[in-house]
Amino acid sequence: MSATITTVDPPSPAPVPRSGRPWPRLVRPAAAVLSGLLLYASFPPRPLWWLVLPGFALLGWVLSARRLRTAFGLGLLAGLGFMLPLLHWTGEEVGPVPWLALAFAEALFIAVGCVGIAAVSRLAYWPVWAAAVWVLDEAVRARVPFGGFPWGKIAFGQADSMFLPLAALGGTPLLSFAVVLCGFGLLEALRQVRRYRSTGTVPRAAVVAAAVTVAVPVVAALAALPLVDDSAEDGTATVAAIQGNVPRLGLDFNSQRRAVLDNHADRTEQLARDVKAGKVAQPDFVLWPENSSDLDPYRNPDAREAIDRAVRAIGVPTVIGAVLAPDTGALRNTLIEWDPDNGPVDTYDKRHIQPFGEYMPMRSFVRIFSKDVDRVQRDFGSGSKVGVFDLAGTRVGLVTCYEAAFDDAVRDTVKDGGQLIAVPSNNATFGRSEMTYQQLAMSQVRAVEHGRSVVVPVTSGVSAVIRPDGTIVQKTEMFTPDALVDEVPLRSSLTPATRLGTLPEGVLALLAVAGLGWVAVRSVQARKDRRQEPESVPSAT
Repeated sequence: MSATITTVDPPSPAPVPRSGRPWPRLVRPAAAVLSGLLLYASFPPRPLWWLVLPGFALLGWVLSARRLRTAFGLGLLAGLGFMLPLLHWTGEEVGPVPWLALAFAEALFIAVGCVGIAAVSRLAYWPVWAAAVWVLDEAVRARVPFGGFPWGKIAFGQADSMFLPLAALGGTPLLSFAVVLCGFGLLEALRQVRRYRSTGTVPRAAVVAAAVTVAVPVVAALAALPLVDDSAEDGTATVAAIQGNVPRLGLDFNSQRRAVLDNHADRTEQLARDVKAGKVAQPDFVLWPENSSDLDPYRNPDAREAIDRAVRAIGVPTVIGAVLAPDTGALRNTLIEWDPDNGPVDTYDKRHIQPFGEYMPMRSFVRIFSKDVDRVQRDFGSGSKVGVFDLAGTRVGLVTCYEAAFDDAVRDTVKDGGQLIAVPSNNATFGRSEMTYQQLAMSQVRAVEHGRSVVVPVTSGVSAVIRPDGTIVQKTEMFTPDALVDEVPLRSSLTPATRLGTLPEGVLALLAVAGLGWVAVRSVQARKDRRQEPESVPSAT
């Protein structure tokens, strides 16, 4: 008996009418942009740090179980939603091209990180792996290219957050990790609530995972509270921060270098008169901002005379921010310890100099896009030694402006004996933008991270005095001459974050690599299994 097998095509299903509405396809892209905007909104000057949690919950939903190519596109949208408004100040005086280029470059890093987050989103306890991937992405972004650009670290938006004590335990990497973990954990908790409502049951492991990823960061932050200590272990010092102001906003303030110097000298002499009149306490030392003398006092006798006169008037060691211009070689962004009797006695050269601001990489290529490249006619060079001055018996760690964003720059000064941290800065180039508030928040985080008072003198504001617990006790208004005088606690003990250094970041990076490696192994094994499956052949009877 024989049989003939024939195939009959099933009838085609009736076409489903299309609504013609494209919005379902736009939900995730729109949510990706919104997640980035929420991250931006959590940063200073807004006191909305908690928005970072729904921001990451939304980002986790956007990326969950997405294909890697799709995750890259969605991550790029999230990165642009975050970085475009966050870095808007970079185009304050030079137009949109540098701003857009930098924001896009940073968004690319975030997009790559989001690919990793999507990859680990199928693993058990995925919020842990995903938060570690985010920290790994931040670590890479803080180092490359051109020495890195750490701006936008999630930790820097948490200066007023309940999670801030974690900075004293594991530095900015642990703080970022905890916040991101809690955000992703929030998404997982919402998923399990929804699952319970629809099915009436939830696996115990899923409940534990959701609860742990939300609760552990909160409990850890509460447990770290005793590490935040503003007691005066080594007594106190009375410090003055001078804000002399600039003639006008923007890049052209440099063209009136003598006026900037005179402003700071005059405000220091006014402080001396106020001290003599008993209006304010006599400071033990005085801090001027970065670029308070863009005239090299070693080469300009009139600049040296103006500084000498001001320092002799106040009668205490003073830190001067100057630009040194040797006959050959690079310029130096230098802090000078100026003694009222002996003049300049010590210097610190800024180690982390700003690409495209203080030196111009790829000058000929960048000129194609912006003629402002030639405003930087002579590049600055970077220093090599850690900056700690002994000012009237107080060891002051020196971190110049942009360096506050770099973990090692601040940590080195404390490990080298700094009892107090000074962050002389110049933000006049960026006008009244959010930049100065973003940078001030970094100093608040650094205060808690290392258990040190931080004093921030800025040419045009906002200058501030910060306690070791991150509290701002005095600050100035922007673009007004002023002087802050305060008695600050001095400390020499080291927080766990200072002692551990890069170890927490390294552990979290290894955790991320382990998660990504696990995903890769599973993917290879799945492909191997598919190749080994025998092809199904129809049988006849």
